[in-house]
Amino acid sequence: MTARSATEIALEHVRLLVERADEAPTLQVLADAARLSPTHLQRAFRRRYGMSPAEYHRARRFDQLKAALRTGSAVTDAVYDAGFGSGSRVYEHSDRLLGMTPASYRAGGAGADIRYTTTDTPLGRLLVATTVRGICSVTLGDDDAELETRLAAEFPQATRQRVDAGREEWLDAVIARIASELGWNDAEAPALPPLDVAATAFQWRVWEALTRIPSGATKSYGELAAELGMPKAARAIGRACGSNRLALIVPCHRIVREDGSLGGWRWGVERKRELLASEQCDEHRQARRKAVA
Repeated sequence: MTARSATEIALEHVRLLVERADEAPTLQVLADAARLSPTHLQRAFRRRYGMSPAEYHRARRFDQLKAALRTGSAVTDAVYDAGFGSGSRVYEHSDRLLGMTPASYRAGGAGADIRYTTTDTPLGRLLVATTVRGICSVTLGDDDAELETRLAAEFPQATRQRVDAGREEWLDAVIARIASELGWNDAEAPALPPLDVAATAFQWRVWEALTRIPSGATKSYGELAAELGMPKAARAIGRACGSNRLALIVPCHRIVREDGSLGGWRWGVERKRELLASEQCDEHRQARRKAVA
């Protein structure tokens, strides 16, 4: 048995211990079970699963909580069935991992005040929506009716208010940032507003990696998995890409299949094809300008 295979077996054992534990085991307890040093275990587990054992335990509990809430379970029952000792522990992390309080999530975003606008782009109509905390949705579609229907389905109980372009600083900043980065105008890209999107630690890590793929370039799911130190996580990375709600801000269009074919895209494969072609042409133009200079 090689040292690598022994480590993989140890990590799988640790993962199962973390999943089944009501309380997150300490790193020392897990290291003893794996017969690894705590430092080595922490690094190896993060490479394999994209997060620390403690983050993995919390993410699994929140996944169970969200599933229960979506099926209509009472908040108190869902909290305890997911393994949380008290409701207060859920609220400590709900802003980052759930995007809102459990009761609001179960109620389809009840209590959230969403402002949105739409604009025309070379790829069709673009909708940008924000809450008081940041951007919550960026989507592409054929017309405003389609985009507004999609926003209502995602946040059915939220208060949704349409505002005109030029009337909301964050909405305008997102549109200007996208237009600048994708070469739709020559204006300087403004700073991106904060994000208000529910995601696990693993999803955030994948999305952050996507933002590091240069414009005009692509990577396969397997290549991104290897880059993150998780060569067996290609499918999980695909699911993280599929859960992205921020079109163009998180550039999941730059992920392709292992054979180089485009694969799917939430906002349409033809838009993906056109967007990649446009980015590649823009990069070639910039390279030629630099060569001439």
